[in-house]
Amino acid sequence: MSAPLFDAVLLDRDGTIVVDVPYNGDPSLVAPMPGAREALDRLRAAGLRLGVVTNQSGLARGRFTAEQLAAVNRRVEELLGPFDTWQVCPHDDQAGCTCRKPAPGLVTAAAAALGTTPERCVVIGDIGRDMVAAQAAGATGILVPTPVTRPEEVAAAPAVAPDLAAAVDLILERQTLVTPSTRPTRSATALDPARAGTVLVVRSDSAGDVLVTGPAIRAVADGAERVVLLCGPRGRAAAELLPGVDEIVEWPLPWIDPEPGPVDPSDIAALTGRLRETGASEAVVFTSYHQSALPLALLLRLAGVGRITAISDDYPGSLLDVRHRVRDDVPEAERALSVAAAAGFGLPPGDDGRLMVTGFSAGAGTDALSPSGVEVPTHPRSRQLPRHSGRPYPAALASVPTLATCPRDYVVVHPGASVEARACPPERMREIVAALAADGHRVVVTGGPGERELAAYVAGTVAEDAGPTSFAELAGVLAGARCAVVANTGPAHLAAAVGTPVVSLFAPTVPYGRWAPYRVPVVRLGIPDAPCRDTRVTSCPVPGHPCLSAVEPVQVLAAVRLLAPRLEVAA
Repeated sequence: MSAPLFDAVLLDRDGTIVVDVPYNGDPSLVAPMPGAREALDRLRAAGLRLGVVTNQSGLARGRFTAEQLAAVNRRVEELLGPFDTWQVCPHDDQAGCTCRKPAPGLVTAAAAALGTTPERCVVIGDIGRDMVAAQAAGATGILVPTPVTRPEEVAAAPAVAPDLAAAVDLILERQTLVTPSTRPTRSATALDPARAGTVLVVRSDSAGDVLVTGPAIRAVADGAERVVLLCGPRGRAAAELLPGVDEIVEWPLPWIDPEPGPVDPSDIAALTGRLRETGASEAVVFTSYHQSALPLALLLRLAGVGRITAISDDYPGSLLDVRHRVRDDVPEAERALSVAAAAGFGLPPGDDGRLMVTGFSAGAGTDALSPSGVEVPTHPRSRQLPRHSGRPYPAALASVPTLATCPRDYVVVHPGASVEARACPPERMREIVAALAADGHRVVVTGGPGERELAAYVAGTVAEDAGPTSFAELAGVLAGARCAVVANTGPAHLAAAVGTPVVSLFAPTVPYGRWAPYRVPVVRLGIPDAPCRDTRVTSCPVPGHPCLSAVEPVQVLAAVRLLAPRLEVAA
């Protein structure tokens, strides 16, 4: 049985489950938000535990007593039913505590009290502080706006619902989407009738796209005897790090690649032959919402693949056996998981769908990296790759340790991006690096093969330039970092795959809710409602690149402190 995405739902109190009465110490003034009791009961019926995470600075300000606060909370439970944990911050903004939202302390405490992790929790709230706290803890955030919610908070939220009932609908639907459907029965003569034979999985896109498809590929691998991954040249380095893949076929697809050449009939014929050679009896095709699976489905049919699953809004005719459809506001990793589930494949017990990569010294009994402190099952077909590609780290990073012993004593800044529109201007990245160094942080600047000059410029004289690194070596550098400051690009997802918190310099050209670093602590910076929002442009159409040039170094410093409050910076 597939593990669910979520164990618990954590709710803000005032303005979310009860009407906001400022500094309320009077139980008689407690009034539920419309439909709150019914919505909460649906969550309880679904087996989800409930908690309240609430700032109550009125206690510190002397506006009510601890006894009055307790009486109000008891009245909330009388009206809305019991909650499994209450986490209350009694401090005001001047206290500098780690529990007052937007700090993540209440969320992490609630998850611990419920015997789970923040990544398996959903936080529902009505203002931006709730969403920042949720994401900084690694939890899923859903904003339910009220008249006090600012427009920029709505624009920045990872998910928005018009009311509490709709938020519950979204949670339950996301749980259902990754629940596997019933698979057809294989021949009784098969080696294991309960498992599929050779399954071809497809994600022909960039490295980040391949990484976020990793959980879905693990789901397929858990139910198949053999998995072959078809990817493009841009995703090959990430494909080599995914658990559960037995063979990789690299082939550019002209209907997917951003700069395709002309369609070559001989190349298409050769691809069809290569697909036939895999021996796959089944294929699961993963695509983004703007891509079509149907051209490849036709080739798969010609190659003799008997069962094909993919998302298609267009009529597929006889090209698909399982035509899947999914709402367009779920994270990309869950979109892919829903395709695997439609094909009948679910995550194994103990695998909660985080991003993972193989090939590192991750500790005894485990060969897949995931966020620190979380046990992940060793996949039976995970390949133990060398940590480096036959050469040592650059001299500046000779001291970077393995994941098992990494002190997380530096901050990684990755200034590049796969497309220009998503990259923060180099001058601003250089200022960010200088501010981090001045604040006492050790800073390591990374860059891809074509970004050496950029990395050297951004590092200046105050940071360490990592030099040329392979994708696997970059994973090692990220695994040792306190956090990574990076745009919406492949290394952001690689950071998530090794459990490193992310300060996300996110240009809103694509939806944040789909493409934010998944199931890892993150703080989003940038103007979320800039004119480029949802345009999918590759070059910035607005002079001055305001969505990211507006990010101030002081904001990055605050984000780093929020993500790693327990760690002291280097002396």
